[in-house]
Amino acid sequence: MTSTKIAHSARHDATQQPHQQKQPQQARARKRSRQIGAKLPANPAVAKASATGFHAAGAIAHESAPTIPVTSPDQFGRVVVMDVTPSQEHDLFPVRVELGETFRVTAQIFIEGRSAIGATAVLHNPHGREMLRMPMACANPGLDRWTVTLKAGDHSTCKPWNETWPALRRQLGDWNLVIEGWEDPYASWLHDARIKISVHDDVENALESGAALFTRWEHDHDAKLSAAGRRTLRAAAKRIADRSLNEHDRLAAADNETIETLHAKHPLRDAISPSRPKTIRVERPKSSFTAWYQFFPRSEGATRDPKTGSITPGTLRTSLCGLERAAAQGFDVVYLPPIFPIGVTNRKGRNNSLAAAPTDPGSPFGIGSALGGHDTVDPQLGTMNDFKALCTRAHELDLEIALDFALQCSPDHPWVREHPNWFRHKPDGTIAFAENPPKKYQDIYPIDFNADMPGIEHEVERLMDLWIEAGVTIFRVDNPHTKPVRFWQDVIAAVTRKHPEVLFLAEAFTRPGMMRALSYIGFTQSHCYFPWRNDKRDLNEYLLETNSDEACYQHNTFWPTTPDILTDYIRDNGIAGHAIRAVLAAMGSPSWGIYNGYELIENRQRPGYEEQLDNEKYEIKVRDWSQAGKFGISELLTSLNRIRRAHPACRSYHDLSLLPNEDDNIVSFIRHIPAELTGTSKPDTVIVVVNLDAHNSHQTTVHLELGDYGLPADRPVRLHDELTGREFDWGWDNFVSLAPWADVSHIFSVEY
Repeated sequence: MTSTKIAHSARHDATQQPHQQKQPQQARARKRSRQIGAKLPANPAVAKASATGFHAAGAIAHESAPTIPVTSPDQFGRVVVMDVTPSQEHDLFPVRVELGETFRVTAQIFIEGRSAIGATAVLHNPHGREMLRMPMACANPGLDRWTVTLKAGDHSTCKPWNETWPALRRQLGDWNLVIEGWEDPYASWLHDARIKISVHDDVENALESGAALFTRWEHDHDAKLSAAGRRTLRAAAKRIADRSLNEHDRLAAADNETIETLHAKHPLRDAISPSRPKTIRVERPKSSFTAWYQFFPRSEGATRDPKTGSITPGTLRTSLCGLERAAAQGFDVVYLPPIFPIGVTNRKGRNNSLAAAPTDPGSPFGIGSALGGHDTVDPQLGTMNDFKALCTRAHELDLEIALDFALQCSPDHPWVREHPNWFRHKPDGTIAFAENPPKKYQDIYPIDFNADMPGIEHEVERLMDLWIEAGVTIFRVDNPHTKPVRFWQDVIAAVTRKHPEVLFLAEAFTRPGMMRALSYIGFTQSHCYFPWRNDKRDLNEYLLETNSDEACYQHNTFWPTTPDILTDYIRDNGIAGHAIRAVLAAMGSPSWGIYNGYELIENRQRPGYEEQLDNEKYEIKVRDWSQAGKFGISELLTSLNRIRRAHPACRSYHDLSLLPNEDDNIVSFIRHIPAELTGTSKPDTVIVVVNLDAHNSHQTTVHLELGDYGLPADRPVRLHDELTGREFDWGWDNFVSLAPWADVSHIFSVEY
């Protein structure tokens, strides 16, 4: 028989024998399925494998491995897929990501013996449509740990009031993730064929098996091959079977870059074994990637009479200047403290003093007076129509309005009279004011949830509906950890059922378990302990904790200061310290915030407390914003928000790695998104190097593992400093020098 006839015969056997044996094998599969009381799997990949996988392709060496039907959650397929991460609380609470945010998934995947395997992650949207299919890589062969980076949908800047919102909303909700483990017949065959040909052992059988395998691959529907891909495999099969060629040339037809590319993108998959579906809750834009700006409306536009020293407070109308400033600096959420009437009884004076002067405005957290409660705008600020106008102007500037919701009352709040059972009483019959010994809050009555929690829930839902209708899209909840977790779970579920666009930020500086529980039940973001993480070791640990699988549930928002927090670091380190903390906050977390006055270096502490002297919570601030330019912080904040928006790598809680260096005062880290997930067809890599010492220069060598980020190892990598515009060339080990009087930080983007 000529070599041509042999090749034709091999092709004939490879293509005809499966057809001849298909029906008996399928019949046996159906019989086995009936015996165990099961139906064939509904998963498309498994259905395909069940229909076509139970047949031989000729010799045992190249028959397809069958898919084993899985009929209950505790059964494994032929390829074992288990321990899919991230996972908490037995997957009772879903993984949470923003639309278009990249996130990392891992699983333990293996098969018996030494067969090669592969793995694929498949994402379906809430309507069942496949949106992403990505190959996984084995990160630790010894432990069978496979990993992949995914994203659900594409990043969007759409806001709830935009015309395109209804279309975007359809992309949100519970997506479905399945990990498919599968046997890789090509990789197994190639491994053995290389060895057999190198030692000239059973060569012809090995090559005939390869030719049959390529023919089966060519006709495999699951591989989703193009016509060109099928032609490539057909030609390869013919050449592998051609005995007129030497064995090395025949193997080369199967072992080359073209086939390797086909194998990577369109593999032949046998014994496809899907994991149990995993829920990925895809949330709206700004659920993860947010830049917050806080101001007090009563201080915005406030003026002081130079002769009398008397202050004319700002209003909701004069607060429009605060919106303009926030928008100019690139922020996208403006957060307002409570804007409700303030109680008179036990009103606090300046610096939290117990005696208020007649002109002291009181704390906006002492909510409620004869003028109204949580459903009323403080008349000193304006009217409900003024608030709606503020929201309208914010939306014109592409800003969202977040409103502080503090569930507490002054002694003058209408609830005290209308619902006295909502408050805890002392044995003498009086209502107990709030306290956290040794701290006392004589101007506040805390809510007691024991008598009528359903009634309180109903009222809070009514209030939130009212403010949502006025234009609020985010609630920042004050001290949620001092109320029952179940209370917030019920309220958030009820509110988001009607208004799924509404987000919640928890101001919960408390135990990790409580913070995690609040995140589970619907708080989209959370204040955190970033202000107190100031040395290199603490910062490195917190950066990794914040940007990890933990963030699939809890989104830490980095604020350098708040009205309640002014740390010793901010007090002692002047302009450079403010710049350092701003860079770390903006680049260390996808969500960050600034309390206004930061631009003016307001850093005087109240003696004995980590909060500001002359705290704005108890008085009206008259600020001279014309002075902000001389400090440079406003310009820095603007640059940081510009950089964040320009780089996909800044939008995820799951792409940060530390870069090693030897100096205890220099923190260095990298954010990296691979090309297939950026939407630009290019990788996106941002490198941040920060000098934590606001008074002295420091030098070090930063190590960059080039191969981990797809960077060339044979030539310098060009970096662009996004803060200064300067260019640098980097390699494996790179000298860095930062002086606080020149540069506190480099923020490099890699030029691919």
